[in-house]
Amino acid sequence: MKLLKFMASLLLTVVVFYAFNTKLGAIPPIGKFLSPSQGIWQNDKDESITGNVEIEGLSKDVTVKYDEQLIPHIFAKNDIDLYKAQGYITAKHRLWQMEFQTLAAAGRLSEIIGEKALNYDRAQRRKGMIYGAEKSLEVIKADEASLAYLQAYSDGVNAFINELDPKDYPVEYKLLDYKPEAWSIEKTTHLLMYMTDMLCGGDSDLEYTNLLRKLGQERFDLLFPDFFDVNDPIIPKETDWSFIDTEMSEIPQSELPLDSISETMEKPHPNNGSNNWAVSGNKSYSGNPMLASDPHLGLNLPSIWFVMQLSSPTQNTYGATLPGALGVIIGFNNHISWAVTNATRDVKDWYKIAFKDASRQAYKYNNQWKDTQVRIEEIKIRNKETFLDSVVYTHHGPVSYDHTFKSDDEKMGYAMKWAGHIGHNFTRLFYKLNNGKNYDDYLNAIASHVAPAQNFAFASTDGDIAIWVQGQFPNKWKGQGKFLMDGSKPEHDWQSFIPQKLNAHVKNPDRGFVSSANQHPVDASYPFYVFNDGYEIYRNRIINNFLESKEKITIQDFKDLQNNNFNLKASELLPHMIKHMDTSQLTPDELDVLNIIKSWNFYSETDQIAPSIWDAWWTKLYALVWDEFNSDNVALKPPFTYRTINMLKNYPNDPFMDIVETPEKETANDLFLIAFKEAIKELTDWKAEHGNYNWRGYKGTFVGHLLQALPAFSRLDLPIGGDRNTVNAADVNHGPSWRMIVEMSSPPKALGIYPGGQSGNPGSKYYDNFIDKWAHGEYFDILFMQDQNNNNGIIATQTLKSRQ
Repeated sequence: MKLLKFMASLLLTVVVFYAFNTKLGAIPPIGKFLSPSQGIWQNDKDESITGNVEIEGLSKDVTVKYDEQLIPHIFAKNDIDLYKAQGYITAKHRLWQMEFQTLAAAGRLSEIIGEKALNYDRAQRRKGMIYGAEKSLEVIKADEASLAYLQAYSDGVNAFINELDPKDYPVEYKLLDYKPEAWSIEKTTHLLMYMTDMLCGGDSDLEYTNLLRKLGQERFDLLFPDFFDVNDPIIPKETDWSFIDTEMSEIPQSELPLDSISETMEKPHPNNGSNNWAVSGNKSYSGNPMLASDPHLGLNLPSIWFVMQLSSPTQNTYGATLPGALGVIIGFNNHISWAVTNATRDVKDWYKIAFKDASRQAYKYNNQWKDTQVRIEEIKIRNKETFLDSVVYTHHGPVSYDHTFKSDDEKMGYAMKWAGHIGHNFTRLFYKLNNGKNYDDYLNAIASHVAPAQNFAFASTDGDIAIWVQGQFPNKWKGQGKFLMDGSKPEHDWQSFIPQKLNAHVKNPDRGFVSSANQHPVDASYPFYVFNDGYEIYRNRIINNFLESKEKITIQDFKDLQNNNFNLKASELLPHMIKHMDTSQLTPDELDVLNIIKSWNFYSETDQIAPSIWDAWWTKLYALVWDEFNSDNVALKPPFTYRTINMLKNYPNDPFMDIVETPEKETANDLFLIAFKEAIKELTDWKAEHGNYNWRGYKGTFVGHLLQALPAFSRLDLPIGGDRNTVNAADVNHGPSWRMIVEMSSPPKALGIYPGGQSGNPGSKYYDNFIDKWAHGEYFDILFMQDQNNNNGIIATQTLKSRQ
């Protein structure tokens, strides 16, 4: 019996030991995770921001000053040391985030998460994410300076990684049970492809092809016009384009293929966008130009941005950096400031490919057979055999859809043509901006930018303001890129590109300001074809009306505008809905709710109930209008918000207003009532479970951790108003990711805030310390140091010393 008990005890010990030190599915090895010597407890400590640190390869000592926000101010004696220090300091505070995002970009998540990430990784490879990064690296390698800066940054990251013991790994490595690998220049290019895909990786060509086949050209054009009847573009309407005499691409006579596509790859978040604007000295309270930046991206922890000051003999720059990329992305120096919004131009097209046979070694092009190339994508899978994916490449680009991926025809596929695959030097762009001193320097910096296309707003101490819609844009024939094209027809190829100097832009306009909010860049007089690819129509009008209405604009005005919660969309439809709805069919309780929203002032504030009623009502209404688009066997996309409202108001008896599943023939007025009743039922159910449905609670804005929004590492139920169509575009988990206001005095004065904190460590007080201020519309005063010996506002100093 004693022997039996001993053997049972021994077996139990072995099992427990194995379980505590082995990763079981999504569960980390509990023993290692909770180990006092190397587990999670080691992450509950303050950042090391004082003393001396030896960094191999530094030519001179680098001084790092930390202010009370944990923002590092790096002072180096040359640019190579500056970027090496930037890499080191960024890795010190954000290493796991840096690496995780590059693994996601390169389709390598299966290596750490396992087989459940395989389809995601395959999609990334089939988009050509690594291929595009390689094309950019080829361009970078032709520029010795850019290559040297990138290598310095990479060396700095590795200097930090090489210091780490397993106990010092960021907590996410311990959760997922893996370790950091060496950084490389390639990883930086992967990160930049991640941003490129996020901002210009969207398209609806295949969905629109299904709709064209289903509806016909006339009905399609009704729902998806090139221009809405309201257009307040980035470049003022009065701009004269008559000087442009560039030859336009001719519309080919050949027909488009009308294939039926059942499923498409996941698209970037539809709310990716931004606001920016700048006012001239004539409109500024102080006589100095002012600039505002407000990119709208996913609200994540760690934050997408890491704020720094970078100073060397050639530059003194402050702003938001991307962990993993060198330089300041959105910011200012002593002479100029810049901010970007997404241009959302259609730069991704799809081509039907006809292969010669099932071997896919050749495809039809110009009445001949053209050779393909095959790229073998090796996708490593944790605890599984490596998956080999053969991706065929044509002159258009990768055949993303074929018989092995979301299609079933061995002799046919769909190839992607994307500006993201055009190699370009992102490093040179931001190095030049960081060092810029005037408008000419700004223009020289952005002129070669390819993708993602951005609206670069600019202001300078010289008094200039400007905005350029910059990217490498194909010169398309009218309608090109809306639908699937014939990959065998040369006339369906991109014929040329719009000359850079003819990209839409304006400098020092008479109205005294420039602005963009992802709206249409131009009006119909611009001679190059620009498709209405989901342009914003509400935020831009609020911004422009506000700036137009002010004779002199103050810093407080900028703050108020960035935090403006006025819901223009609701104001343009809600009165019409209430007027045309048959209220005689409402119950007393429903009438009470209607009376609440009748008195709404259209500001989506946190403590109000009306915004919740509006949101639920609109969501139900939109779904009812476009119920014809619900299909399990074909990919479709319903029309944009503004067009939906236009249809409801001006085409109330259109067949689309009829609900498919009912025998009655509903009109828009019927839908108002049906949607209202459905919304009230949803709100009543929500109230029974959660309590009062004020806008804060019902919207439920949160900033979630990158790992599936782990609750313990996230911030939930944030008190912030607005929605995706207000200037303060704070949606559920998406919104203002870096608010910056700069006055171009000498030196510039600035404010900033973002929904996160400088540290990537959930155990640090600097992990999320900005979030409450951000939610309440507050800012921190930016400490823009002019002298590294001035310690006002500095809480710690660290010296990075050369290791000889």
